[in-house]
Amino acid sequence: MVHTIVSGICMKGTDGHILPAKAGPGRGALRLVIFVLVIIAVAMCPVTADSKFMTGSPELNAHIAGANEFSPGDDVFLPVVIENTGLTRFKIVDSGIIGANDIPSTAKGLTATLEGSDAPIVIKADPQVLGDLLSGSHATAVFHIRINQDAPAGTYQLPVSLNYTYLYQQFQESNTLSYVYKDINETVYVPLKVKPELQIDVTNVSTDNLVAGNDGSVALSVKNTGYEDGRNAALLIVPSNNSPFLPADGSEYVGDFPRGAVVDSRFRVAVSGDALQKTYPLTVMVNYKNGEGDYVNSVAETVGVPVGGKVAFSVDPVSASASPGANAVIVVQYRNTGGATAYNAQARIDAVDPFTTNDDTAYLGTMAPGDTRTASFDVVIANGATVKQYAVSSVVIYQDSFNNQVTSDPVHIPVQVGQPPGILALIGVPLIIVIVLAVMVFAVRRIIRKRSEGR
Repeated sequence: MVHTIVSGICMKGTDGHILPAKAGPGRGALRLVIFVLVIIAVAMCPVTADSKFMTGSPELNAHIAGANEFSPGDDVFLPVVIENTGLTRFKIVDSGIIGANDIPSTAKGLTATLEGSDAPIVIKADPQVLGDLLSGSHATAVFHIRINQDAPAGTYQLPVSLNYTYLYQQFQESNTLSYVYKDINETVYVPLKVKPELQIDVTNVSTDNLVAGNDGSVALSVKNTGYEDGRNAALLIVPSNNSPFLPADGSEYVGDFPRGAVVDSRFRVAVSGDALQKTYPLTVMVNYKNGEGDYVNSVAETVGVPVGGKVAFSVDPVSASASPGANAVIVVQYRNTGGATAYNAQARIDAVDPFTTNDDTAYLGTMAPGDTRTASFDVVIANGATVKQYAVSSVVIYQDSFNNQVTSDPVHIPVQVGQPPGILALIGVPLIIVIVLAVMVFAVRRIIRKRSEGR
């Protein structure tokens, strides 16, 4: 509201003093009102002629546009509306007064800054320049903030610093109009609410037989570090991008999960055969019923899960030589060079020409990583076997920690087929056999001839 006081109220007497205008007859209430206006006018009128005062100032307040409730971890562009509700209350008008360009209720050069406080937020915004804000208008400053992941639930008052100037006074001396401005730095507050939520912290990760190409298990200890009690809660695991994990059971019901509680869960997980021996990411979260009766997921946490090298075996022949046409015992030492235990392991050979066997399997038992076992295989080498080194293929069949049967990659046992020692070696060569037979025939004939001559 603007109260206008005409210049006739401010009059000068013959002695130069300001005198009130004469009031005509009327009712007492009207006279009282006029008297009050005259008193105000006298107080506002300057001694010099042709002067003017205007009174009033900006009155600023602020609020958040839209919802002001957020979750821990939210990244938000927060719209803060600044309103000017200030009024110009009095104005003295005279036909000889120069019109003013500014009015006192305008906040000029307004700048809004979201200040730090005890609120659990990170401010990522610079001060916002809003320009001149007229009375009865508003402007919006947008501040980029992030709610801390571990923010406690509650309502926080965010301070917004407002800097501006306004027309404090104006004077007219003859044909000159002078302005007096005042700088203002004030703080208004806007309420921001942080919702209570269940938050998790994975305090421990352990694995059992989690190696490439096998089924293993991942054990997790998870703590509710948030400010919400979870009801009907279920712990979930989700493979991250490019992860070699394939959960056989990706969730486990844990029931009530109050603040500060810790739950222990174990998940069966298959690992792809091409996984490398390294640590892979795994996402963990909790689905629960919140205080409003809605089922929601907690903020996910990613943990590292180590994967061991693929279960593999090496062989070291202890005795692996034979002769054509002979029986032989191949003795081999197997070593578990992988990253998991092989349960109830059995070694098996693939006896192909020139080898045959009636017993191609040897029991090794349970072999932890690094363990060695010795196996023996009875074989027969064909008579026409070429003298050279052969490679006998062998695999190890075992059970993983979930009793799944697994077959290892094949390994090769070097077996040397050589000539037999002594006379057997000569017999094994056809030319030698012919020569020997010829010599024997010649010797027999000579003996017979000598006996004949002796008679």
